[in-house]
Amino acid sequence: MSHVNSLPMILFSLVLVLAFADAATFDVVNQCTYPIWAAASPGGGRYLDPGQTWNLDVAPGTTMARIWGRTNCNFDANGQGQCGTGDCNRMQQCQGYGSPPNTLAEFALNQPNNLDYLDISLVDGFNIPMDFSPTSGACRGIRCAANINGECPNELRAAGGCNNPCTVFKTNQYCCTDGPGSCSATNFSRFFKERCPDAYSYPQDDQTSTFTCPSGTNYRVTFCP
Repeated sequence: MSHVNSLPMILFSLVLVLAFADAATFDVVNQCTYPIWAAASPGGGRYLDPGQTWNLDVAPGTTMARIWGRTNCNFDANGQGQCGTGDCNRMQQCQGYGSPPNTLAEFALNQPNNLDYLDISLVDGFNIPMDFSPTSGACRGIRCAANINGECPNELRAAGGCNNPCTVFKTNQYCCTDGPGSCSATNFSRFFKERCPDAYSYPQDDQTSTFTCPSGTNYRVTFCP
């Protein structure tokens, strides 16, 4: 059978696998002493008082997904407003991604070899300490809970958070815009990496910052763990 003829069967099989796969449940928990306007893409947004949890179901096969927290938000009755950090297009119900600085829990579900891929990314900077851990499945959690806001280099300081140097300087040295291998660790990325070894510190930090869990795992994202 040719590869061309077999491709529709492969795609059909993948659709069947995803159709019978269960959605992954994400418990988004605010353990901070202050309110968080949690955000998810896909998923929208939810206000969380200290101690509150948002239960979010994410469809199998979802990729390029992220969860983050917004701080110092003010929204009107129509859900329009703005946040001090992590703002997403001035909307309470997020569509798209948030504005730096914001600590990110990123994931792709039901990928090849029956794996989920997950990471904590500081490529958009840092605003809230975070833990991203499985609540089922045999795999490890990841965490970034250092005092990055308090120790942030002066050049990267922002109201309510600490910017990644790419956001500030917008050059290939920090953003890796010229493609794979076009940049490497810098003193600024080392600042993040030393404090949060599990987290992405710059865009090509893959080898030490991407983790896997078996597909079908459920997760908890905790702010201020």
